Amino acid sequence: MSGIATARTIDLHAHAVLEETFGTAGRFGPELGADADGRPWYRVGDYVLHGVRYRGSPFMDPEVRLARMEQAGIDFQVLSPNPLTYFHFIPAPEAIAFCTRHNDVLAGLVRRHPDRFGGLAALPMQDPQAACEELRRAVGELGLWGAYIGTDLPLPLDAPALDALYATCVELDVPLFIHPAPAGIDGPPGDPALKRFDLDLVTGFAAQETLAVATLVFGGVLERHPRLDVCISHGGGNVAFLAGRLAAAGRQRPWSPPWTRRDGGFEAALRRLWFDAHLPDARALAMLEALVGRERLVYGTNFAGWDQPARVEAGAFAGALADNARRLLRRAAA
Repeated sequence: MSGIATARTIDLHAHAVLEETFGTAGRFGPELGADADGRPWYRVGDYVLHGVRYRGSPFMDPEVRLARMEQAGIDFQVLSPNPLTYFHFIPAPEAIAFCTRHNDVLAGLVRRHPDRFGGLAALPMQDPQAACEELRRAVGELGLWGAYIGTDLPLPLDAPALDALYATCVELDVPLFIHPAPAGIDGPPGDPALKRFDLDLVTGFAAQETLAVATLVFGGVLERHPRLDVCISHGGGNVAFLAGRLAAAGRQRPWSPPWTRRDGGFEAALRRLWFDAHLPDARALAMLEALVGRERLVYGTNFAGWDQPARVEAGAFAGALADNARRLLRRAAA
């Protein structure tokens, strides 16, 4: 392998759990253990995930990950933080300590396998100035390729206080990836109905992603930062299905901004975003591709996650998106 420049398939949805980060957020963890029956658990603050075997899995063992990638035909992965450890709502000092350690460790892993891995930085979003500083360090000193944050933050995504972070992304010429976490890990608890049937993962994530897209568009983030590249996970949630309704609101409602009032304005704004094509239904993917164009899609698997297909085989579609990933990550040949 010779790295991302010649990789035939590039997976941009691949979370990593890093043992060296355990305990770096103080009382919030993270912490990994097992009960008396040997069943594993993973704790973040008061949230405990039971039954997921991180240790010895692709999440934590690079050699296991590389072997699974080989089986799946994935040449290159861009590794990102575990969504359970965004820590966007805990006190800033603990979040800064975790993100600093996480990015140091992730950069070390990438340096050991530069032909197979790239990395995206965790940021302490409860402190926008600290987030900017950590992004500068992660990109300039550690060699990471962008940042990775949650959809649910102490501030809305269109808050003026976050403009400094968006401007920093543009200045450094790096993309920003946005991916949800289950509500209530360290922030607001969310709708209690989402606690049944894993709906926080199934419908909650899609709702958060749709809200993120709408906020970025209607809130003017893309207008204020026209060179900003943002990639939303899971195809933007429900945005392809709801595009017509969102566009109608953008044309007709009293709060509608000028850029969505004109015909096709909302759709044009959508085509300025990027979308991870990790969607389990070909019909949904076809809707998204028709709406934004294949050139705004990147391949993603949620590698080793619960919604990864039982057998991942990166085929022609994944290969067709590899150049998109290189453009988004600024790894394309000049």
